[in-house]
Amino acid sequence: MAAMGPLGALLGVLVGHQFDQASDEVPAPGPESAARVQTLFFPALFRVMGHVAKSDGRVSEREISAARAIMAGLRLAPDQVQSAITFFGEGKEPSFDLDAALAELAPLLRAFPQLAQFFVEIQLQAALAGNDLAPVPRARLQHAAQRLGLGVVDFRQLETMMRWRMNAARNETGYGPGGYGTGGPGGGRAEGGPSAGSAAAEAERMRQAYQLLEVDAKASNEQVTRAWRRQLSRHHPDKLQSQGLPEAMMERAKERTQQIQAAYELIRAARGMR
Repeated sequence: MAAMGPLGALLGVLVGHQFDQASDEVPAPGPESAARVQTLFFPALFRVMGHVAKSDGRVSEREISAARAIMAGLRLAPDQVQSAITFFGEGKEPSFDLDAALAELAPLLRAFPQLAQFFVEIQLQAALAGNDLAPVPRARLQHAAQRLGLGVVDFRQLETMMRWRMNAARNETGYGPGGYGTGGPGGGRAEGGPSAGSAAAEAERMRQAYQLLEVDAKASNEQVTRAWRRQLSRHHPDKLQSQGLPEAMMERAKERTQQIQAAYELIRAARGMR
């Protein structure tokens, strides 16, 4: 199929980066594997999206709007939008087999974990906007994530980040420089969560903050700081841009960096760290 514009460029960047970072335990995939990933990624992305949307019996107008928003956010060309709609419809069919649809892509993405995470992030964005990740769609999406090599903890962390990101986008203030924003860990109410200011809400914000930094709540201050630096290094927009991240994806990278900083500041305040 034709190149996918910004999405195709992003896949190329991520595949190339993962090729460079392949571990000694996993044989580095060749160029043919990278090319195959780019061929399979786009159809699978929207087929799985359609399948998850239909998994509870029907596809609502809200879910269709969410899928359309994903297409717009990825800046797909008109012909690519039509292809995405076709793939989305194929995923809705009763005969659609999720495992079969991921059978070839899954082993390839295990060599490219950053791409697997990107795939699941987009699915979460669509599902949260479309049905707030209801139980049946959640189970179906978790199954897809596991097929792609993401465990339960990985899935929960991605969901936390996507909820923060989407909550922040709904708020007029968002995340100010050095601040938390009303949708982040330092303030506001998570969807479906306890009211702000309660002990339960504070405990939940702290849990999410540690989860976002990928560090245990019992870790030392030094370990927390190292985790914060590691996450900033991994997701900093300037670093991603230097690797060729398309401009269309920069806002996503900036939001994640702000969320990481907000989580760290919350933990620092709670611990009295300097």
